[in-house]
Amino acid sequence: MAYASTRTVNDLYPTRGPEEVLIGRADPVVWSEPGTPGPMWAHELESFEREGFLSVDELITPDEVAVYRDEMDRLLRDPSTLADERSIVEPKSREVRSVFEVHKISEVFAALAADPRVVGRARQILGSEVYVHQSRINVKPGFGASGFYWHSDFETWHAEDGLPHMRTVSVSIALTPNHATNGGLMIMPGSHRSFLGCAGATPKDDYKMSLQMQDAGTPSDEALTKFASACGIRLFTGNAGSATWFDCNAMHGSGDNITPYPRSNVFLVFNSVENRPSKPFAAPVRRPGYIASQDFTPVR
Repeated sequence: MAYASTRTVNDLYPTRGPEEVLIGRADPVVWSEPGTPGPMWAHELESFEREGFLSVDELITPDEVAVYRDEMDRLLRDPSTLADERSIVEPKSREVRSVFEVHKISEVFAALAADPRVVGRARQILGSEVYVHQSRINVKPGFGASGFYWHSDFETWHAEDGLPHMRTVSVSIALTPNHATNGGLMIMPGSHRSFLGCAGATPKDDYKMSLQMQDAGTPSDEALTKFASACGIRLFTGNAGSATWFDCNAMHGSGDNITPYPRSNVFLVFNSVENRPSKPFAAPVRRPGYIASQDFTPVR
């Protein structure tokens, strides 16, 4: 499905300014034509179109989970991981919070990104070949790991990375059980149909702080209250191996993990090869390639 419009991207999705801007979505949600082959059934695509997300109870098997858990533990034990700029640490404990670009650091996670069960769904939703815009492991050990505040990924990827259109999809794959109590993913169903351009300017090198504690690009309390009142909030739980696909514009976040039970997920972001980034729309410089890839090679 080709996108056609006489308006500019800035007209479609106003970038950050003095006030918040709320407008209706201009882009499609599912870009493929009906009946396009892939692992998703028609009713699943319809649900994704309507809700902005889709959960799969066992995307990968328990044996596969064990392989990915071992690889995650290997990376976290490696002293070079903590020293790598691709590792983000908790502000207080200094423990690893996220490790970016895992599909390039690890052949094991590269294979996961290219798994037909994973990349096939991305192609089917986005209606084209795809590349990995971002990958990371999010680690939430027990007893105090901090959460991720409410946000739309597209707002950041548009403003700071230069993605022109909402033609990007994410999948969060659980490597540990995701309980209702250990900081699970929350999404506002249907929120993906409205774009919220956040207020304020983007500081230079904002990513260095935002990946620990996000500030720029976060909605106001008033806007979040309106979204929650209109959409509600869905909390995602599941066994290790379960996965949640969600649209790039879905309003989502997660709470702190103060339980003894760790929550670790691998997070893959696929962007259409037809939606390559341009210059950032509301940031002085582009974020580094390990956060917003400049390698547009399609996943094979």
